[in-house]
Amino acid sequence: MKTTTEKISEAVVRRLPVYLRYLTELMGNGVQTVSSQDLGRRLDLNPAQIRKDLAYFGDFGKKGIGYDVEYLIEKIRHILKLDRDIAVVLIGAGNLGKALSNYNAYLNDNMRIVALFDSQPDIIGTAINNLTVQPMEKMAATVQAQHIRVGIMTVPGSEAQQVADDLVEAGVEAILSFAPAILKVREGIRVHYADFTTELQSLAYYLE
Repeated sequence: MKTTTEKISEAVVRRLPVYLRYLTELMGNGVQTVSSQDLGRRLDLNPAQIRKDLAYFGDFGKKGIGYDVEYLIEKIRHILKLDRDIAVVLIGAGNLGKALSNYNAYLNDNMRIVALFDSQPDIIGTAINNLTVQPMEKMAATVQAQHIRVGIMTVPGSEAQQVADDLVEAGVEAILSFAPAILKVREGIRVHYADFTTELQSLAYYLE
């Protein structure tokens, strides 16, 4: 069994939240056990791939029975570090940032947006989901004071690199960027991109 996250491929890590979402749905419907075959059919994945993914982290299933849903949820949450509080900061409180902040109110999770920042005078001081948008000048102190480890960026591409630099300097360890720009950060900082444009463009390829 592999024991360090560095040895686990990104593809495996990205599938874990997919498993978690479906397992949580099953538990909400009162389902107690599920097989890899059932998971595979529902998620359109090879059952062998699911078993292999989970086996990287331990032996969670029982032959002939499958996986205990509640137990597997607990284990995947632990693997993803969702069993502890993870504070998130959001930079850019425009329309997209506001939507993400409002969605945050419906999450039953320990990973939550706890602070909002923007550089626009007309946005600073407004309230979104019980959080007041603060000026960028206060970002570093807030990140350090609240031990914030993850940053979300919904800023224009022209501002993205500077904002990323500010987040890293403040102590943020991982960034989810919605900005249309490739970021350069020092080694050890994790960056994921959520690019609507490239996703739509690649989707167009499959149209008849």
